[in-house]
Amino acid sequence: MYPKFPNQQSITPYCSRLFRVWLIVGAMLVIGNFYALARTPQFVLVDPQDSFPVPNNIAHQLFYLQRTTNTNTIVYCLNTNAKGAIDESNPIKVFWIRYPEGGMRKDLNYIQKTFAYGTHSARNSDGSFSVRLVAYKKQELFLRKLPNEMVYRIFTFINKKYSILNRVFIKIDPGGSLFKPNIAYIELKGIELASGKPILERFKP
Repeated sequence: MYPKFPNQQSITPYCSRLFRVWLIVGAMLVIGNFYALARTPQFVLVDPQDSFPVPNNIAHQLFYLQRTTNTNTIVYCLNTNAKGAIDESNPIKVFWIRYPEGGMRKDLNYIQKTFAYGTHSARNSDGSFSVRLVAYKKQELFLRKLPNEMVYRIFTFINKKYSILNRVFIKIDPGGSLFKPNIAYIELKGIELASGKPILERFKP
């Protein structure tokens, strides 16, 4: 005796239900995979400067400079006399913060001040100062007060927009020397004066 098979009419509802079950299971698996992917940490490339320490709680700080070499930071501050007024003969004071050594402060030595991180300043007729870094004189900086503020700030053009300068970062690649490092780019970061928004520029010197 041959086994009896169900006819087509009885098979069709069964297949339809089975197909719907597989559709539901498949959708659940896809949703679960997307959820797991969303929770998986993604690898994001971070520039060195974005992981460096940021100087804070420094009186009269104007801006700071960092390099890929290490986290030692050069800080530029307003230089004042005993009465608290700006020292017009030397308006900017520069020093190290050596983070690998516990954040100790240290003055620049003669070579660092004369050939690398020092500044040249000249007083203008309106009471502001034109400032240039000795190692890169092409970028003119301006030390002045805003009309509605009583504190000095450093201004410069970042992406051709007049801005408050907060940070300079120098990416140094291998292959240079002490007096002529192999600079990949200089990065200027600050606040655009007209919009109040952060602004950044990178360029090859």
